[in-house]
Amino acid sequence: MSREILTVRPGQPIPESWDASIYIGLPGVAPSRTADQWTAEIIDLLEKQWATDGRLVIFIETLNGNAQQSTPDGITNWNHYVVAVADVLMLWWPRDPDPAWMQAAVLAWEGSRQVLWGMPENSSQNSPWMRYASKNVLGAASSPGDMASRALKIVGGGAARVAGEREIPLHLWITESFQRWYSAQTAAGNQLRGARLVWTFHTGPEKQLLFYWALHVSIWVEAEGRIKSNEVVVSRPDISVLALYRRRAKINDTTIILVREFRSPASTPDGLVHELPSGSGSADVGAALQAVIETEEETGFAIDAGRVRAYGSRQLAATMSAHHAHLYAAEITDEEIAHLRETQTDMHGAGDTEQTWTEITTFGDLRWNRLVDWSTLGMISAVMLDVSESTDRPRTS
Repeated sequence: MSREILTVRPGQPIPESWDASIYIGLPGVAPSRTADQWTAEIIDLLEKQWATDGRLVIFIETLNGNAQQSTPDGITNWNHYVVAVADVLMLWWPRDPDPAWMQAAVLAWEGSRQVLWGMPENSSQNSPWMRYASKNVLGAASSPGDMASRALKIVGGGAARVAGEREIPLHLWITESFQRWYSAQTAAGNQLRGARLVWTFHTGPEKQLLFYWALHVSIWVEAEGRIKSNEVVVSRPDISVLALYRRRAKINDTTIILVREFRSPASTPDGLVHELPSGSGSADVGAALQAVIETEEETGFAIDAGRVRAYGSRQLAATMSAHHAHLYAAEITDEEIAHLRETQTDMHGAGDTEQTWTEITTFGDLRWNRLVDWSTLGMISAVMLDVSESTDRPRTS
């Protein structure tokens, strides 16, 4: 597709596809001559600087008071839709905005990874709310030129989306966790008819990493010939899991290594989570090595990646979250178990956000003490079944 730029105003039809979309608007203040001037300027900058093959759609809240003929409800619905689906929302404050309006708007968009604020550099209200906003959204700009360059840097080359796909903002669309889920749906012949981003949780430096997300979806289910639209898809990056064990004469006596830590969702008898060493990382090191890294981080025990066996990947809770666990296992020695026992009182983990302790138990005990969840028990049982049967089952990574 060649380079194309479309400007769309209230009341006009929404394009069927785009590679990137930007909304230009005013956060809760009436249009003015100054607003018209900066809107026109920023549209001109975007049109000149969009250099990617693909379609950029610019949604304009208003220009010279000229919305297309539509009812007030129609214009409200139009704005509600484009604000929800745009990849970047460029919101420009006038020189001296009402402080109450500004506070309400900034707090309403707190944490959004779609909002880019703008305000003249010498505005009397530039501080403190703009400084606060710049730390809690995509950022803040002090000129139309700065705003245009920031917005285009955020969308980059964009990504082609059509029909229901348009309703997935770019910062979610490009994540591996979303693409895994969406690829599974399309492979089954299902179609995304519509979506609304419900919630996101970002981590990492300057909260750049989209970690958790929740998406209310409307899907055509090919196998059933119907549309299902009453569910929310929740997901996060996949995790790598390592089951360390030492086989015994009886399967119930087999030694299992767990980690114990406090996790807020826990509803176990002791209020703690008891699980296999597991986690995800930002570096692309491969699932097997990630399992080894997580095990050393959470138990202090370093194991060579060549000792682990792959058991493939599955969802942990298919009715709740789309993410997968990549399961690995390794048999360790009695000497290694003795070392782990000596360090059971040592705290491990990644600091304040993760504090873990090693637990040494048996398969029989964890089956009956109800401290591990069904997903953990299922993964351990898969390994134990394999060990007890001593068969050569095909495994995939």
